[in-house]
Amino acid sequence: MPQREGSTDYKYEDYSSKVAVNRLPQTAALVGQEMKITLESGRSFELTFVERNRIVWQSDGARGSDWYEVVEVASHTYFIDMTFAYQVLQSQTFIMNTETRRVLGIRTIMREGDVGKEPRAVHEFVPGVLGDPAIPPTGRKPAPTRDLIGLRGLYKYGPEQCFEHIYLNSERYAWQCIIGPLRGRADVDFSTVYKFDDNQYVFAFREFGLPVSTVFFYNWDQMRSTGKFFAVGEDGAIANTPAGAFIKKLSVAFYPPDMQPL
Repeated sequence: MPQREGSTDYKYEDYSSKVAVNRLPQTAALVGQEMKITLESGRSFELTFVERNRIVWQSDGARGSDWYEVVEVASHTYFIDMTFAYQVLQSQTFIMNTETRRVLGIRTIMREGDVGKEPRAVHEFVPGVLGDPAIPPTGRKPAPTRDLIGLRGLYKYGPEQCFEHIYLNSERYAWQCIIGPLRGRADVDFSTVYKFDDNQYVFAFREFGLPVSTVFFYNWDQMRSTGKFFAVGEDGAIANTPAGAFIKKLSVAFYPPDMQPL
């Protein structure tokens, strides 16, 4: 599976090495705990956080012992990311609030074969619940949102990397590099935004030109993003790259009621 699928004249490695300078650190807060997550799709996960970066999991008859990481991205709220030795083209991310017991699962899949003009990556978003699914969770249920449409913001990943995002509509966003190896370059890609809680969003994009995707948690109260890139590198291997940025809002466009974007 070659990396260079579109008309881009740059590669993933050109910008992926310094995108975690401003990222929140990992936490060992869940080490030693056992948890069950049940998604609305019917799929469930039994998770044992054995030690930092090693998790034992079981789901629908499959099981394994694999890499994971946890970052506390808000009060009682964790960004949990897992990769699989037996399924290297997929990763599983959970946004989980241990107080409300709300969960949002995001499955990232790198498709093989001919995908035409579509992005190679796809995302599956499914809300869920932590613990006993018979006991209703509290708080806001994660759901798709239009809250970010019209927003322009700067995302500073470190002193050598800064990108601007413009959220165009419910399916696409635009980016341009302000500081970094891709300075001056820009594109429009598919994106998905969910609202997890007040001032908390989950953003994911799927690039057209390269087999690259992301999953990020936005904390507007802290003005920080925490997430990862999931991509096929120049060598054909999967890269699961941590990333995080300080956010600065630039402006918001307000559309008339009868002229709303998609």
